[in-house]
Amino acid sequence: MIFSSLLFLFRFLPAVLLLYYFLVPKPARNFILFLVSLVFYAWGEPVYVLLMMVSILVSYLGGRAVSYFRENGEDKKAKWSLFLSVGIGLALLGVFKYADFVLNTVNELTGAGIGLLGLALPIGISFYTFQTISYIIDVYRGTARVQKNIISYGAYVTMFPQLIAGPIVQYKTIDAQLRKRQVTPELFADGVHRFMVGLGKKVLLANNAGLLWDYVRGMSAGSLPMVTAWMGIAAYTFQIYFDFSAYSDMAIGLGYMFGFRFLENFNYPYISKSITEFWRRWHISLGTWFREYVYIPLGGNRVGAARHVRNILIVWLLTGIWHGANWHFLLWGLYYGVLLLLEKYFLNRYLERMPKIVQHIYCLFFVVLGWYIFSFDQIASGFGYLGSLFGLAGAGFANRETVYLLYNNAILLVLLILGSTRLPKILAGRIMEVLAERDWISILLRGIFYIGVFLLSVAYLVDASYNPFLYFRF
Repeated sequence: MIFSSLLFLFRFLPAVLLLYYFLVPKPARNFILFLVSLVFYAWGEPVYVLLMMVSILVSYLGGRAVSYFRENGEDKKAKWSLFLSVGIGLALLGVFKYADFVLNTVNELTGAGIGLLGLALPIGISFYTFQTISYIIDVYRGTARVQKNIISYGAYVTMFPQLIAGPIVQYKTIDAQLRKRQVTPELFADGVHRFMVGLGKKVLLANNAGLLWDYVRGMSAGSLPMVTAWMGIAAYTFQIYFDFSAYSDMAIGLGYMFGFRFLENFNYPYISKSITEFWRRWHISLGTWFREYVYIPLGGNRVGAARHVRNILIVWLLTGIWHGANWHFLLWGLYYGVLLLLEKYFLNRYLERMPKIVQHIYCLFFVVLGWYIFSFDQIASGFGYLGSLFGLAGAGFANRETVYLLYNNAILLVLLILGSTRLPKILAGRIMEVLAERDWISILLRGIFYIGVFLLSVAYLVDASYNPFLYFRF
């Protein structure tokens, strides 16, 4: 089940809100949240609910053991409890996500002919595994209180707004909210508004950008003009941003509706002027996780140059492979690791002297190339598209189909460009300032906007057959 589905919008969510607010007492709300989240997950992954329950049980018991031994001064046993519970979590992730990749690689290198396991990838396993690991580590460090109520802990891990595609929520950021929370009418309304914005970004922008990308990608590389190729990869660049940021918007909005305040996951990454800045703005929860639980424990930048280079490369190779068991993800992670090192040790001193527009173009150029690497799971087929991007495929600069695609997608491309900047938010804020003395007009305009976005999105969903969520497979 996905948020941008009629089933979720008109059946699941209304039923859950009715149950949560009107049919159960407040002390039972964590239990209801846990229960409905299991139903939400089981809708698409009935078998792998058991796997998630094992992960919850292992990390819950691990956290209890770590806390008990730390309180009794038995640091060695606490450390072993940490290693064991984290190790089991990583082992489950490794078996289900990476085992066939490793076996297939061994077969290709040695010709061993080892049989593959053929296990389907459980939806959201990378997200909820990282949440359980961060919980145990934070309990060990003393930065998070142990959760003794397994239902409340289960509600944290399985919470359906962020279960299958993030953001990655650290337990310490919502510990107090799990124990006690209050939803005001203003917070609930903000949640509804945030959800509707996310729904519109997903259905009206991301889906249409994806259709353009799929059309261009389906063309033969030998007949793909340079402008068409760039239009296609630009469409994918916008699709993945609006797809994933829309999911985060909807997750944060749903969190508000249930009294939770999740941290932001995106901050207009395409306005960045460097790759370093881009990764401070893109998938913030993942970057924060790797910084706190991998980069800093390795020494961060408080070490010599050689070890710092090592630390950066380790983090980015792990970031790449976190997205999937394929060589192109590993290459994508290495690509960004190298770019970040080049900026740190060489490029920044020159970039800072350049006009901001040049910095921005530089950043976007390499980000778009990064999405090219990310998008082609078959590296060989990606080389043909790369040739088209730089005019080496022999199809020329543009053709009639290029003009046709530009003409038919001009409005979409303008909306995608504007929507990835702060301009719409700034413009809306200034309109509200002008109408500050006429509250009823501003309320009316906001209502028309949100209801209009919702109705347009629903109208699109009624007939649309193209409605993927890209990050579900990660």
